[in-house]
Amino acid sequence: MAQQQLKTSYEVGDYVVYPAHGVGRISSIETHKVGDLAVELYAIAFEKDRMTLKVPTAKAEKSGLRRLSSKDRIKTAMDTLRGRSRIRRTMWSRRAQEYEAKINSGDPISIAEVVRDLHRSTDQPEQSYSERQIYQAALERLARELAAVEKIDERKATERLEQVLLKAA
Repeated sequence: MAQQQLKTSYEVGDYVVYPAHGVGRISSIETHKVGDLAVELYAIAFEKDRMTLKVPTAKAEKSGLRRLSSKDRIKTAMDTLRGRSRIRRTMWSRRAQEYEAKINSGDPISIAEVVRDLHRSTDQPEQSYSERQIYQAALERLARELAAVEKIDERKATERLEQVLLKAA
């Protein structure tokens, strides 16, 4: 069986976003044999989580793997943070599921909505443990992408996001 050469759309060293895990970097492009079939895979390293994920190149797009957001998309996400928070009066378990789905969508604007909606300023009531966990997960995910796009470290990106939130409050 002849092996066909696939055109890869990502190069080793590229930063990419995998919806369920956030920003990672392509560490290698490997070919693994499964039976008599050769499968080309992207090896994506997520340093923060000390994890490597392997995604078949043929299914990369279908799996949601994408390039980093454009500066304009990040700007739209920052504008979303400045907006008014929308807390719906549904049960927390339902809202928590919706927040998790937004975070795992990998879309920076959806993630910014979660950060905005769960952000608490000092004069607001304390968050529950699960609210803090979801808020922190969303903030970290958004900060990682902002850091990669702006070429700054994650701590600076988090500070920038928190400044935007403080000004909006």
